[in-house]
Amino acid sequence: MKHLKKLVVVATSFVLIGVACTSKTDETVATVGNWVKRSAFDGNGRAGAVSFVINDIAYVGTGFDGTIRYNDFWAYNPGTDTWSQIALMTGAAKRNSAAAFAAGGKGYVATGYDGVNKLQDTWEYSPGTNTWAQKANLPDPANGVVGSGARYGAVGFGIGAKGYICSGYTGSHTKDLWEFDPTGTTGTWTSKASMNTSDKRRDAVAMVYGGEAYIVSGTNNGTVVTEMAKYNPGTDKWTKLRDIANLSSETYDDAYASIVRGSAVGFVVGEKGYLATGQNGSNVNTVWEYNFATDVWVQKTNFERSTRNAAVGFTAGGKGFVGLGTNSTYYFDNLDEFKPSETYNVND
Repeated sequence: MKHLKKLVVVATSFVLIGVACTSKTDETVATVGNWVKRSAFDGNGRAGAVSFVINDIAYVGTGFDGTIRYNDFWAYNPGTDTWSQIALMTGAAKRNSAAAFAAGGKGYVATGYDGVNKLQDTWEYSPGTNTWAQKANLPDPANGVVGSGARYGAVGFGIGAKGYICSGYTGSHTKDLWEFDPTGTTGTWTSKASMNTSDKRRDAVAMVYGGEAYIVSGTNNGTVVTEMAKYNPGTDKWTKLRDIANLSSETYDDAYASIVRGSAVGFVVGEKGYLATGQNGSNVNTVWEYNFATDVWVQKTNFERSTRNAAVGFTAGGKGFVGLGTNSTYYFDNLDEFKPSETYNVND
């Protein structure tokens, strides 16, 4: 059953939401922001998938459904609200919790977990030929043992013609940053400045705006991370931003505790960033809007569907989308668009 797949084992760290739940929740904290149901993913429901966007087409693939790990990929066209399957990642290990980005008109998938091993390989997708090719492995850290660069739960993002992978779990949590230059036969990975936060992290979110990457959320040794920072590739420098915590005497951050989470999704619409889904002890449905100009968060309409973590979020055609993910014994294949300026409409 591809919409929701039931397993024998119940993960007690998640909140169980029955199949009977509809696409509308009973509680909506804010009234600004509207969720609209879109065409369901044509592949099997799954969690820990990745996405990248090229020329306003979103590509979604890999992931895990509790039994099977995948190497399939699907293209979503937001203009027609349709999915089509593209070439499998033939030759690549099936995986979940990988990192992905687009750079120079091509898509990249790197690292992840195959059920036994942490991975450090890199694969390039060329949309013009619908083919995958293996590229240079993510390197081991300086003075590291062989294979110590392998990881899962890292975050990937592209800026201009280059891609980046940050943080993740290698056997311990990390906050390192690697830059991928796709030129040449195999491309080249280069170590860049590590995050200037005190905490390392895995399962974070990256939002790219104005040529900079904003890293937020994630977990470190079982604890949610409140520190946020942005990276400027031109200067190879990180800038600390406000923590997502109630630290001031003003009212703007009084509810910031509900922003904090791991295994969330992020996307950018216009001049604002959005954080949705994820987990903080249990799955959460609150949605927060980030103002890049003021470094302030504002709560929006809750995510409408069943709470989940390890979903995918992406921006394509100037629109923001959230899909897939897991809640305890269920793996989802649905997709929703978020319209941040519209008034909530329960009938959409």
